[in-house]
Amino acid sequence: MKRRSILTGAAALPLFSIVGRHSALGSDPIKIGLLEDISGDLAMMGLPKLHGSQLAVEEINGKGGVLGREIVLMHLDPQGDNARYQEFARRLLQRDKVDLLIGGITSASREAIRPIVDRSSVLYFYTNQYEGGVCDASMVSVGAVPEQQLSTLIPWMVERFGKRVYTVAADYNFGHLSAEWGRTILKPLNGEIVGEEFIPLGVSQFAQTIQNIQNAKPDWLYMLNVGAAQDSFFEQAAAAGLNLPMGSPIKIMLGFEHKRFPPPALNNMHAAANWFEELDTPAAVDFKKRWHAKFPNEPYINDMGYNAYVALYMFRMLAEGAKSIKRDEMRKVIDEGGACIDAPEGRICIDPKSQHTSHHMRLISVDAQHHVHIDKDFGVIQPYWLGQVGCDLTKRNDKEQYSPDHLPKAM
Repeated sequence: MKRRSILTGAAALPLFSIVGRHSALGSDPIKIGLLEDISGDLAMMGLPKLHGSQLAVEEINGKGGVLGREIVLMHLDPQGDNARYQEFARRLLQRDKVDLLIGGITSASREAIRPIVDRSSVLYFYTNQYEGGVCDASMVSVGAVPEQQLSTLIPWMVERFGKRVYTVAADYNFGHLSAEWGRTILKPLNGEIVGEEFIPLGVSQFAQTIQNIQNAKPDWLYMLNVGAAQDSFFEQAAAAGLNLPMGSPIKIMLGFEHKRFPPPALNNMHAAANWFEELDTPAAVDFKKRWHAKFPNEPYINDMGYNAYVALYMFRMLAEGAKSIKRDEMRKVIDEGGACIDAPEGRICIDPKSQHTSHHMRLISVDAQHHVHIDKDFGVIQPYWLGQVGCDLTKRNDKEQYSPDHLPKAM
């Protein structure tokens, strides 16, 4: 691997790396720009995204590359800084002339770079689960969205535990829109939000929040906290004897808190997931074996890393179908329908109207010993919501993010 550093402040930080290999493939490589945090508060989630990308590049190049050309991965580490995300996106697109852009951990980082991508002619893969709603022809969304996660999780939690809900959310667009989704889904269920807090990223002390929860007496907690600092909530809540059921679209499979914290901090946590490392199908077992052979010290293959891996195979499928790596030509393959791959979770497809991905969803939970259980199999769920509210990228490019009230949400 060739590696160099960029000076940031007073220290030289290893932010840039190129992953490729000498091969018999075509001499004109396909350059893929990757923006993923591997340092800072979100590094624990971002490093598996880099690893998933590296594994996919190695495998795809070993199978003949894309259109007979080698993939070269150009990775930059924005360190959770949205200004750096913008700077690096411009650098990769304008100076390095990458053929594809992948990455961004938070929804804030995605929205920071999406206008820059829209001014280019490059396709962008966003590889996280998120709050949904982006209708943009430049973006393919690989992760799960609310109609796949929250429309399954929240009714199940209400039926199982009750209608009184307390929301603890990160104070940025993911937290606010996901909380809005919670209110929207709870309303026809006669659910009630008995408390709602939006916590700035980096906050790690939750004594007042825990006291507020105890006073509100909810049936369960809707957890939308983000990052290593905010995850301190779980140990503090356990120490305080809070012991309430919890539901989240990002815990267990994304932040692998059940591996990072000692039992029983994550006891009674529930999530709706398309990928989690405990998945035990033959395809999942084979995938895990290949991953851990390359990265034997990986503590957990999270869904971000899995989605990053899947994204490169989706790109290969689109490029081979289009016989081109040009964005507009690859989008024609999506428009025609049938843009599908066989992934470790099962067969998944890109929806032509929204350019979001179908997923096989399962309701999972953590017990007092931090073992993961599958409580319900929902089967394959399509990303239907954007199409219902008017997004149709086969006809027009909205370049907007829609909120649960069906209106474009300016970010």
